[in-house]
Amino acid sequence: MSLMVKFSNLKDKIVSVLDNNKASDVVTINLEGKSSIADFMIIASGTSSRHIQALSEQVLEEFKKQGILGLSIEGKESKEWKLVDGIDVVVHIFNPEKRKFYELEKIWSELVPKEKVII
Repeated sequence: MSLMVKFSNLKDKIVSVLDNNKASDVVTINLEGKSSIADFMIIASGTSSRHIQALSEQVLEEFKKQGILGLSIEGKESKEWKLVDGIDVVVHIFNPEKRKFYELEKIWSELVPKEKVII
């Protein structure tokens, strides 16, 4: 299995966890060959600070199940945003207002002009 297929499968598993746990507006951005930070970025919204925390913990658990260890949740003090850096797949979870403020999808679509955001 190629590394890209492996990361794509990981991305699909993380998106599935987010969908199954009622995250909204889940977007994936393919960064392969366009950024050294990761191969995929996933952005999702939660409905409350508790929901955002629960989603980030579920994502962290899925990374562990997939053998990616030693990760943590960034933004522990924030009620509006969490980040789980799975090395090759980075997951941002926001409340809708904070997500709109940061506009990561817009920033990355401008930085990666040929990339289509996959919803």
